[in-house]
Amino acid sequence: MLAASKGLGKACAMMLAAEGADLAICARDKTTLEATAAELRTHGGRVLAIPTDVKSPDETAIFVAAAAAEFGKIDILVNNAGGPPFGKFESFDESAWQSAFELNLLSFVRINRLVIPHMRGTGNGRIINIISFSVKTFLENSVLSTSLRMGVVGMAKMLATELGPDNITVNNIAPGPILTDRIYHTLPPVTPGGPSKEDMLAERAKDIPLGRIGKPEELAALVTFLASPLAGYISGTTIQIDGGASRSIL
Repeated sequence: MLAASKGLGKACAMMLAAEGADLAICARDKTTLEATAAELRTHGGRVLAIPTDVKSPDETAIFVAAAAAEFGKIDILVNNAGGPPFGKFESFDESAWQSAFELNLLSFVRINRLVIPHMRGTGNGRIINIISFSVKTFLENSVLSTSLRMGVVGMAKMLATELGPDNITVNNIAPGPILTDRIYHTLPPVTPGGPSKEDMLAERAKDIPLGRIGKPEELAALVTFLASPLAGYISGTTIQIDGGASRSIL
C-alpha cells in the first residue's frame, strides 16, 4: 500500500490488517511510517514498512521487489498518494504541473507496471486507486488534482479490460470530504473575527445530504470490500464515497 503512514492510507491499512492481511506499506517519513507499522502489527499480521518516495522510480522498484520477496506474492495493490496543492489554473507554473503529474498519475502507472506481473503469476489480483470525487463533480481550485486523476480513471478502465482474463480487478475510489489533514487544506485561512476551521467544516457539511464530513474508516471499509472475494465481479468502476455530495447522475 502506498502512502499508508497517516490519513486515509493508514485507515485502510488498519482495516486490512484487522481482516488478516499481511501488508507492505510505504511513505516518505520514516518515523511516522515505523510508528504506523508498530500499530498494524498489533493485529498479528506481518508488516513490511519501507520509506519510499513514490516519485522516485528506483525507490518504488525497491519497495515492490522487497514486498514480493517478503511475502512471495502480491494480491492487492492500493494506490494512494497525497494530493497536489489547491489553487486557480493561472497560479501554477509548469513545474507545479510536472510535480502533480509525477505524484498523482505517473506514480500509479509506475507501480502498476511493477506489480501486475506478480498478480498475473498467481491468476488473481485487486488494484484499487484512491483518487478524488473531483472526477465526478466540480471541486473549486482542484485543477491539478482533477486533471491528473482523470488520467487514473482512464487508465483503470483500460486496465480492467486488459487484466480481466487474468482475474485481476481494477477500480477507483473517489472520496469526497473526509476528515483528514487534507480537508483542512481546502479551507480558506482563518481571519480575525472570522469563522474557525470547525465552523467552516460545519458550513461545508450543510451541502452534504448526510449532513456530516466522512470518516476515514468509512472509506477503509470500501477498500477492504473491493479487496475481498466478495467484490470479484466489480471492475472498471469509479465509486464515490461522499455522503451524497456529488449531484452527478453518472
